[in-house]
Amino acid sequence: MFPLPPEDRSLSPLTGFTRAHWEAVADGLLAAVEPYRSPDGAVITFPGRESISRCDGLEGYARTFLLAAFRVAGGGPPGLLEPYARGLRTGPGVWPPIRDRTQPMVEAASIATALWLTREHLWDRLPAATRDRTAAYLADALHHEPVDNNWWLFPVMVGGFLSAAGLHTAAADAAVERGLARIERWYAGDGWYSDGDRPSFDHYNGWAMHLYPILLGHLSGNLDLRYGRRLREFLAGYALMFDAEGGMLYHGRSLTYRFASAASLFAGALAGATPLSPGQTRGLASAVLRRFLDHDALSPEGILTLGWHGPHEPTLQPYSGFASPYWAAKAFTGLLLPPEHPVWTAREEPGPRGVVALPGPGFVVQNTGGLARVVNHGSQHHPGDPLYDRYAYSTRTAPATGPADNHVGSVPRGRIVARGAGMLGDTAWAASFAEGSGVSSVSVVRGEVEVRLHHGDAGRETGWALPGAQVLPSVHVLPGPAGVYGAAVRAPDGLTSWLIPLTGSPEPSILKAPAGTAFGTPALIPALTGPEGNGWRVTAVVLSHDLPGLPSARVTDLTVTLTWPDGVEQSFGPEGPR
Repeated sequence: MFPLPPEDRSLSPLTGFTRAHWEAVADGLLAAVEPYRSPDGAVITFPGRESISRCDGLEGYARTFLLAAFRVAGGGPPGLLEPYARGLRTGPGVWPPIRDRTQPMVEAASIATALWLTREHLWDRLPAATRDRTAAYLADALHHEPVDNNWWLFPVMVGGFLSAAGLHTAAADAAVERGLARIERWYAGDGWYSDGDRPSFDHYNGWAMHLYPILLGHLSGNLDLRYGRRLREFLAGYALMFDAEGGMLYHGRSLTYRFASAASLFAGALAGATPLSPGQTRGLASAVLRRFLDHDALSPEGILTLGWHGPHEPTLQPYSGFASPYWAAKAFTGLLLPPEHPVWTAREEPGPRGVVALPGPGFVVQNTGGLARVVNHGSQHHPGDPLYDRYAYSTRTAPATGPADNHVGSVPRGRIVARGAGMLGDTAWAASFAEGSGVSSVSVVRGEVEVRLHHGDAGRETGWALPGAQVLPSVHVLPGPAGVYGAAVRAPDGLTSWLIPLTGSPEPSILKAPAGTAFGTPALIPALTGPEGNGWRVTAVVLSHDLPGLPSARVTDLTVTLTWPDGVEQSFGPEGPR
């Protein structure tokens, strides 16, 4: 990997990273792409897999251009823009055209944003003929149909730039208004948007649905206050989705964008719309960046790989091509904050911890410092997609490609029908109905413990998948609190996946997942199979280093009453609290 400055553990006791490290990473990433740039500068072609869109060379240009723009707009050397200026002279003639729902519309937004960020350094100095050709190419994004999700924000950014440049203004202004109006219908509350009409709640909420309106307001000088309010509310829950070592949540699509997950943290500081202190903002963002740099996200040549910790095919989607990971450039939004901004001058602080329910997306977020987990009773992209339909995701685990982890029943979960989420004192809960299996489920989360209540034909239930794990000593069972038995596997670092029944007497077992997860291969998964009690299966599903105290459970008809070790009693039915 490219060299970095010495660590500064005085200013940054958690990561050692400062603004100088972010600048050095940006410079290193940009230098590493030079051997892959075409002579005319219009495309960047890395070795490896092409996407189904077949516009990967344009992606390489547009996404690294965005990275260079953040660097230059933040005070970096304007010379970084020279190869992109060359590319603009020929690019509009060689790039794939923008048509309805085609990938060039996505890349047009990155080009427009980069030109807007660096207008005085680049756009205003281009020959008039180059400006006209580039504007004409970008303007096609204003007249074609986006995919009906976060894509509506790509014409918004193109329109914002063209309007600011005094070009195609009527169509540009209409595209901004139309796109922002479209995403309004998807605002679900708690700072969360669905990514289209499906209840798809994932990282796109931060690196697209929030980021683009904030950049639009920042660059136009006219930030709509509702976007700031929503971003602040979003960050209050989202900040809990990172662990103390920079692990980000492995959930949803496009995970190969990796540290783009930090973009909304910096956007909150940029807009003055964050519940985090400056030290927390930098601490979280720098930890994410450092974790991926330390875990093989870069090839020996310094190129971002297609995967997670190094190449990993199951992390990808059909639209993922060799340049896709460079949407990670969005993390460098933080360079728009000047060096004297408190985000760069304050002493690093750890992020928040705790348990919170988010009714908007149907999540419970559980952060104990070294581990962050999300219990999912609301997010789904396509039924059966392991990146969405598991009951829980974490910063230290990923879905197994088979058999299914964090699952119940003998068939896929099917369409998830959210039934609400909320808090009962220091306890969070979320509930849903799975149309595929016909099972009603409630997750009850307190401290490090999650109890899952399933009503219906639960069949087999599985816990967290851990790569490189060993079955705990003395066969594969642990005594449960009521004399029943559970299954558990322990990873080399001591992280343990427990699955302990609180009712009934299901048979424990350990499942093997030979293909493992994004964190390694092979993986082991604890499982329970067998009869429920009075139509209920009540199970403690715990991912931690030490087994905490578990509640007891009492079932009467359609009610399950949990009694915790400290005497707190709570009752739940198939749809939530009683």
